[in-house]
Amino acid sequence: MRFLSRAAVSVAALGLLLSACGGAAPPAPASSSGAPGTTAAPASAAAPDNVTFIAGYKPQADVSFVGPYVAQAKGFYRQEHLNVTIKHVVQTGENYKLVEAKQADVTTAPGADIITGIANEGVPLIAIAMLTQRGDGGFVTLASSGITSPKQWEGKTVGYKGFPGPVYLGLLKKFNVDRSKIHEVSVGYDPMILAQKKVDVLPVFLSNEPDILEKAGYKVNVLDPANYGITFLGQTWVVNAAELKTRPDVLRRWLKASLEGLYYAFAHPKEAIDIVMQYAPQEDRAHQTFMLGVEQKNSITDLTKQRGLGWMTAAQWSATQTLMVQTDQVKQPLDVSRYFTTSLLSQIYKGGQLIWP
Repeated sequence: MRFLSRAAVSVAALGLLLSACGGAAPPAPASSSGAPGTTAAPASAAAPDNVTFIAGYKPQADVSFVGPYVAQAKGFYRQEHLNVTIKHVVQTGENYKLVEAKQADVTTAPGADIITGIANEGVPLIAIAMLTQRGDGGFVTLASSGITSPKQWEGKTVGYKGFPGPVYLGLLKKFNVDRSKIHEVSVGYDPMILAQKKVDVLPVFLSNEPDILEKAGYKVNVLDPANYGITFLGQTWVVNAAELKTRPDVLRRWLKASLEGLYYAFAHPKEAIDIVMQYAPQEDRAHQTFMLGVEQKNSITDLTKQRGLGWMTAAQWSATQTLMVQTDQVKQPLDVSRYFTTSLLSQIYKGGQLIWP
């Protein structure tokens, strides 16, 4: 499978499984009923339902990871009578394969990857929520290079991660760039190759790599495709379409608790980063705080203020699919209902407020 964006680019990511004990949680502002009561599971003789969540990248403060991290730590999953295992990918694309094979229940994926996988390869996946409401891919150049526009990429070395994706191709088309004049090279995931001048233009995750370069003392020009009308879908939570039909109640409870975790994280960012650092002790705390702040901004829009975190629309999916068709990333467009569903979101929100507990 050719999924190669953030959700599946962790060549060096470590497998990780952590469970955290919870307690009574302070109020989460966007929940309809405020704070969860206790962390005790509902009275039932039945064992909790097992759910495996596999994050598509190494442990860090991605909002698509933070919701589950906090839900685990604060006992929100336990309140929903769930026994949740949290893992991270070890090999590229492993998360998709595990969900396809029903060996994991939920994973993360950029929306564009879901479109590519379903439209071109027929993978049996479907998105149940979209956390960041825009793609986080962009490009940077060293400030000293003077390169500030895609038109200046002609005659330069431009990197790509995995393959030249639709954002890159969309920018070339937008600025009428002669692609034959660009030297394209595959790059890894160490942004310092820009500082080493191995490339002139580096593709980056905007919430992450520009900050790494700046903290290392390198001033950069940041090109955000959204500033030129090229806006892609953001990070999604994805399940096996067949499992959505056979285990809808379990997945609904997982989604509800995970979104409560995300609301809690946004209301208590310091505590949320404390929890992130339990999963990613080797990471820089200040950088993780920066990442969460950027992705929180990308998660809150007029749509999510009105409908709730994670909401998504057919128009969003259609716009991204159209651009992918125009740049030859999608062979044959599909009805966008193949890519996503709001069926679970509709059950856990009322008037834009998460129903909790």
